[in-house]
Amino acid sequence: MPDPYACETPLTATFTIRIDGHSLVLRHVGETLRFITDKRFIEWMEFYGMHKDAIEALEAAAGNAMLSRQATNAVRLLFSRAGLI
Repeated sequence: MPDPYACETPLTATFTIRIDGHSLVLRHVGETLRFITDKRFIEWMEFYGMHKDAIEALEAAAGNAMLSRQATNAVRLLFSRAGLI
């Protein structure tokens, strides 16, 4: 299995998020996975179940591009509940 953090498999949607006054555009599995696992920006404990599901979906999509839609949906749910989109 390739390194999921370096995966350039595109998501089926592009997420634009504003963090600390800066825009962050997330288009690929790897960059999205790096963002949601980086503890600098957001504390995900409130959304633990959705966060865990999103990580698992992104890691699965890194190994199989056919799963990018499921990963996108998991990330969309997490971001919408967290108020990021």
